Amino acid sequence: MTRSRAQGHRRRLRLVVATVLFSLLTVGLALSPEAPVAHAAVNLVTNPGLETVDPATGFPSCFEKSGYGDNDSTFTVTGASGAHSGSHAVEIGITRLTSGDRKTMMLENACAPAVAPDHQYDLSLWYRTTSANSVLTMFRHDTTDGWVFWTDLNTLAVTSTYQRAEVRTPAVPAGTDRITWGATLYGTGTLATDDYAMVDATVPDPGPDPCTTDPNGPACVGKWQVVEMPSPVRAIHSVLLRNGKVLLIAGSGNDRDAFAAGTFKTTVFDPVNYTYTDVPTPADFFCAGHVQLQDGRVLVLGGNKDYASADGTVGYKGLKTSYVFDPETMTYTRTNDMIAGHWYPSATEMGNGDVVALGGLDENAAGTVINERFDYTSGTWKGCCDKQTWSFWGLYPAAILLQDGRLFYSGSHVFGVGLSGTGASVYNYDTGTITDVPGLRKKDERDQSMSVLLPPAQSQKVLTIGGGNHTVSPDAHRLTDLIDLTAASPSYVAGPDLPQGTYADGTAQTGDQGKVYVSAVILPDGKVLETGGALHTYREDPVFEASTYDPVSNTFHAGLATDPVPRTYHSSALLLPDGRVLTVGNNPGDGSFDRRISIYSPPYLFRGDRPQITSVASTQWAYGSTQRITVDRTVTKASLIRPAAVTHSSDPNQRYVDLPMTVDGTTVDLSLTGNPNLAPPGWYMLQVVDAAGVPSTSTWVRIGGTQTAAAHVQPFADDLATPKPAKKKPAKAKGVKVPQGYDGCDHTYGKISQCVPWTFPAMAKADRCDWLAGHKLAALKVNGRDRLGLDTNKDGTACGRGDKGVQGLSRPVLP
Repeated sequence: MTRSRAQGHRRRLRLVVATVLFSLLTVGLALSPEAPVAHAAVNLVTNPGLETVDPATGFPSCFEKSGYGDNDSTFTVTGASGAHSGSHAVEIGITRLTSGDRKTMMLENACAPAVAPDHQYDLSLWYRTTSANSVLTMFRHDTTDGWVFWTDLNTLAVTSTYQRAEVRTPAVPAGTDRITWGATLYGTGTLATDDYAMVDATVPDPGPDPCTTDPNGPACVGKWQVVEMPSPVRAIHSVLLRNGKVLLIAGSGNDRDAFAAGTFKTTVFDPVNYTYTDVPTPADFFCAGHVQLQDGRVLVLGGNKDYASADGTVGYKGLKTSYVFDPETMTYTRTNDMIAGHWYPSATEMGNGDVVALGGLDENAAGTVINERFDYTSGTWKGCCDKQTWSFWGLYPAAILLQDGRLFYSGSHVFGVGLSGTGASVYNYDTGTITDVPGLRKKDERDQSMSVLLPPAQSQKVLTIGGGNHTVSPDAHRLTDLIDLTAASPSYVAGPDLPQGTYADGTAQTGDQGKVYVSAVILPDGKVLETGGALHTYREDPVFEASTYDPVSNTFHAGLATDPVPRTYHSSALLLPDGRVLTVGNNPGDGSFDRRISIYSPPYLFRGDRPQITSVASTQWAYGSTQRITVDRTVTKASLIRPAAVTHSSDPNQRYVDLPMTVDGTTVDLSLTGNPNLAPPGWYMLQVVDAAGVPSTSTWVRIGGTQTAAAHVQPFADDLATPKPAKKKPAKAKGVKVPQGYDGCDHTYGKISQCVPWTFPAMAKADRCDWLAGHKLAALKVNGRDRLGLDTNKDGTACGRGDKGVQGLSRPVLP
């Protein structure tokens, strides 16, 4: 062995036996070319110094050239002068990039390091790069599904000299036996890597599972509390503010009398002191859109210009006004108007802080075909008419921001059927193209289903849960569908069926009975709580059931404690900073409104003392930076959760951003993604979780601001059908005609708050009155044409005592 090779070997040996704390880029922390030895461990990487070169390929053994997309790139095996130590390193160069990336990765064979489920591993390498678009990337081998993308780890800071990057993986999922990892370049420039290391940083024993000894105890099923003082408003909308309080917006609250009187309401609920503070409300925000802006204020857009006419000939009308709520001053301030009216619009924050709004009904009760964009910098809505598709997106279309800046319409919506085609699509706002995404089952039965960008956001997986549509089927279903949006050709696949619950009388759900009006809340432990809902989309037959969904195992954990308050139409749920979950709202078909608030303490709050974040170096975080915190004990994961803004089973901005960790005792460095599309700018809840799955109370931090970064994308939608081009501008930007009763109800019968379905389940006409009576809809005033033939004696009352078929009211009806 030559002297230079021997020196390089000794340096690599020191790296093999050392796991070292290193910060990439952090407020108050400096990059260091060398670091002290932390502890000895076995390096699990084969050919870690890249010194052995395969003669057949000319590339280091056990490593490969990887990547995809349209770009001009090179892979160079350097000599000693380009290495960190020894004789070789690998340098990637990209001179032109339209899409994709290039990676130096470990081979997906016996070279891939073996791992154990539930263990965590410290990965490190030495690197230098001229590009801010460099990141550590990891794949895992699932014993059932084969090799799958796992996650992007920390972003690598620009450096002209070799620096060391280290990160701790999340706990290895069950069914995973090997991982591969390496370095990715997804922008123009160069990225050189050398001296890889991977050591086991085994997760501490979480202790015995409390469910084995007390399966019905709070440590296993959680616990609900109903707040003694009900809300003073009919809360249609729920928004978590950056001060930890909850904005509850009613507007007229689905109350025609309140609308006629101009009585519009908002209150702010304090979940610590259980107090309410009423806020003057300038317009009817009933069924508006809302989203947090990057400075913590709340943008409220559209709302109710007028209720549908009692005879059903005219639908609800949307406002084009817009306001910003400031939690500091507790006031609404008007912005400029939108181009069109929007009743039931979605609102999604983009990676630069702007907001895109889609869908709803316009000022004439037609389907809004004008997309809107709120410019955060100027605080105004942009004018018409660039970036338009002239497409109707339905009501509250779930439009989730993806890592490449496009929007994913998941198929979740409110009222009516889904959009034409497959029912789900990818929308590129900048090019005005729409690409259908296949696989969503029962796409026209997704009324008030809920879609969630699953933890972590880096995985780009969406779960769509439940839903219904009584114009198609009498009962809500229990289907869930899962899509991996990093796949080359993304398509929904069947997820596990939604667990079933019981009705108010204790009767258990059977067969395919599921839930509509379902709420889904991302929790700090990386799971998703689903709760509330009803069997029917006409607000009856509440279902008492709650479970958690685990994205890692793709399974539901059923049998959690259930909310004692029914949660059907106009209900919502959100995560509080202390880890509890708040639920509010219930608006049955009789027009009443349950104003009680429930608060759920999940099982993790009964599993021992909570870890604490004892210090945060900064609460202002830049993209691609490393942020230092201290904790009071060993923690296994850290994350950012965006505060909720939810209504009608819709919160397209909800997301959980993983923060890869570099750990030195109780000092933890957290790596924030460099991609603002993964974590749009704004205030987030920061929390850590210990080995027992117990989370800390959240600390508020603000990420982004004026900074932007390039998008990092996996192969996405490249092989799908050709995108639909933007439609030509119509002569007049009129809304599209929607079917009468687009909200699924025939308002020619009964009060405006009552809902007779436009299409009945298969049954004889003579049985319809029995069916309606079973849902508290007998003896209804006929306000116009008796379209359904329910007033057979023509006395102005449908399904009255003298009408044909009413004599069978004593027969059993649907539960």
